[in-house]
Amino acid sequence: MAPVLLLGEALVDEFASGPVAGGAPLNVARSLQALGQPALLATRLGQGDAGAALVLQSMRRFGLSEAALQFDAERGTGRVSVIENLGEQGGEHRFEIHDDAAWDHLQAEPLLDLLAAPPRLVYFGSLAQRQPVARASIQQLLDQLGRQGALRYLDLNLRAGSATPELAAACLARADWLKVNEHELARLLHWQGLPGPAPDAAPEAWSAGVRALMQHHGLQRLLLTRGALGAVSFDIAGRVEALALAPRQARVVDTVGAGDGFSAMLLAAWLGGQGVSRALALAVRFAAALCGERGAVPARDGFYDRWQQELSPERFTA
Repeated sequence: MAPVLLLGEALVDEFASGPVAGGAPLNVARSLQALGQPALLATRLGQGDAGAALVLQSMRRFGLSEAALQFDAERGTGRVSVIENLGEQGGEHRFEIHDDAAWDHLQAEPLLDLLAAPPRLVYFGSLAQRQPVARASIQQLLDQLGRQGALRYLDLNLRAGSATPELAAACLARADWLKVNEHELARLLHWQGLPGPAPDAAPEAWSAGVRALMQHHGLQRLLLTRGALGAVSFDIAGRVEALALAPRQARVVDTVGAGDGFSAMLLAAWLGGQGVSRALALAVRFAAALCGERGAVPARDGFYDRWQQELSPERFTA
């Protein structure tokens, strides 16, 4: 089974309770691996620093390959200061992403040499492209892998430093599937001069804007996450092809990594041969379950057992 290639940042989230390995590509890679889908994370860490040790420790817990890691002798592993929202259960946190990290200097050539055959799918986002070196490397890789037939999955994940119309357009030009939340989709439509509905509008109300956006950038599928309202998949013509409602959540610990969990389960299910409707439903349920755990990946290994069973071919009809 060919691994999913994940390009971008691996970093340390600095919570008040202590540092935790994080970053969307690492979060997705860990959950993919735990769900039985091999993942290859391509990132750059500080040479021998404490942050790198934390990331490596977490990768080894999940059995992730270290073959695509790069190490920087001049710059440290990326850091994010997390300002936690303690006012209400499950409230969103704020993030201060520190500048000039090792992952800002990811190199394309070692990865091109490593990949004897193109992966079936490559995952990427915008944050890892905030600086020119990594941006050029990631775009070079995406262009080449796209020509070789890899499906390119963009989790736009707009953050400070990467939330610009120019970078978003460059990402969209290299994507086949796009995953966004409602705020990100509204921003993309605004940047392109397209109307967007109210946040709580019916899924079909997004179709006109989605269709124009997809046609402009040549997208094949758009996945829209809507928090407690679930998620929607739009087909190549901008039509609603699948809708999944979020389950009633008895307990919300935090929402950190829920979107990354959504991507991991969606890709694991789809790559495992499940249709879009079932993959979307599983992704929404998995993301909701993660909200009942602390952090982007649960500390207890048994969390993934039931989800591995859900992905078993005996549990579905393709």
